[in-house]
Amino acid sequence: MVKESDPSTNERELILSGIKESIRLDGRGMDDFRPLKITLGPEYGRSEVKLGATKVLAKVSCEVTRPFPDRPTEGILTLNTELSPMAFAGLESGRPSEEEVLVSRILEKAIRINRAVDVEGLCIVANELAWSIHVDVHFLDNDGNIIDAACIAAISALSHFRRPDVTVIGEDVTIHPVDQRNPVPLSIHHTPICVTFAFFENGDLWVVDPSLKEEQIRRGDMTIAINNHKEICVLSKAGGIPLEMSTIIQCSKLAASKVEWVREKIQSAIVKAAEAEKR
Repeated sequence: MVKESDPSTNERELILSGIKESIRLDGRGMDDFRPLKITLGPEYGRSEVKLGATKVLAKVSCEVTRPFPDRPTEGILTLNTELSPMAFAGLESGRPSEEEVLVSRILEKAIRINRAVDVEGLCIVANELAWSIHVDVHFLDNDGNIIDAACIAAISALSHFRRPDVTVIGEDVTIHPVDQRNPVPLSIHHTPICVTFAFFENGDLWVVDPSLKEEQIRRGDMTIAINNHKEICVLSKAGGIPLEMSTIIQCSKLAASKVEWVREKIQSAIVKAAEAEKR
């Protein structure tokens, strides 16, 4: 397990001097992601993401419930995050940390508030029955940049998920078991992917996909979520040093190219999972 421990003064100087020379401890370039591995299955809606040594598990489940009174023709989408004390040293059990709150808010904005999933398609009978979709995100190991890993895990799990098919005839509603009728994929409007940057010194130095050691010496960070329509869904900068507009524009352009790379990885994992299911 990767544990959180503050880098020593020598480590800080080594990391920062390396970044000034465009050299990172793990050999990456300033704009490179760590190796990304996405594993889907064996059941629908289960996604395990490894971003370097950071590891996140997302699981999607569903149940039939009554729609909210103010949204009678829509289903419900909820996202829950859970940080493990084994992966986050010093984490108080039962009490959400600032980091968990930040991750949860960014996921909410990117996926639920930006309506990435067609919640109207989850309605079964208006005012009466609708699907409630739950996305549970578990952080198993932390070596930095849990936001991007969590977003990739959640989106890939939703893309892979299938709900039971439903037949409505008059007032009769039949939910078909998955062994009797093929389950139905969710209707997804767009797929937002997060790309996180860490900034050093006065903001002129920055890296993509910061490792834990880089996060511990950063002076600011910024997360940009971009969907497959090249639209910015979220731009989150929680404190830290101020940034020039030119830096933000440069980072957003780079994020757009990184999002395409991540989306190709997700599609490849979906195809691989489908082939494994046919065997």
